[in-house]
Amino acid sequence: MRSKNEHKERLIRDKAMEMIVKEGFDGMGMQKLAKAANVSPATIYIYFKNREDLLNHLYNEVQNTFSEVALKGFSPDLSFEDGLWLQWQNRLRFINEFPYQYQFYEQFRNSPLINHSDVQLIMDFKTNMKLFLMNALKNGEIKKMEPEVFWSLAYGPFYSLIKFHLQEKTMMGRHFKLSPAILKTVFKQVIKSLQ
Repeated sequence: MRSKNEHKERLIRDKAMEMIVKEGFDGMGMQKLAKAANVSPATIYIYFKNREDLLNHLYNEVQNTFSEVALKGFSPDLSFEDGLWLQWQNRLRFINEFPYQYQFYEQFRNSPLINHSDVQLIMDFKTNMKLFLMNALKNGEIKKMEPEVFWSLAYGPFYSLIKFHLQEKTMMGRHFKLSPAILKTVFKQVIKSLQ
């Protein structure tokens, strides 16, 4: 049995993610991936049981990276405005530093693959977000609302800006680049709507 090589495994993971972002899940077959990574198809199976196993590993890895970046400097005890602003900044940092990972993460989360039993939940991240929201409610910083309503108001505008930023154009086809001033303007409106 051949031994594992970390460099080859990383190359396989990176090429798989790149192919999925560029061509979608259907655009990444194991033969095609092996060719892109310059390895034999059998090499892929040293690291992953099958295509589904590879995809689940990729998602779990990206989710861990997202969680680490999103929680950097964050505490559930922050004021609501400070904590949400830090979340916006940390999430933007993740998107800017890991653009392929972010796009893969979004594709995976919006596919049936998200329901697979091998997909891990990052409990530390979920716990921190839940405590943060509970503290904001307890302190009277926001009104009580359904979690889906909260998420739509707190993060929906942010992710709409991200979409325009990544596409580099608005819905009207004009050039768009997300600036700190635009981000802060939208953030202030979000805070107003949540209070």
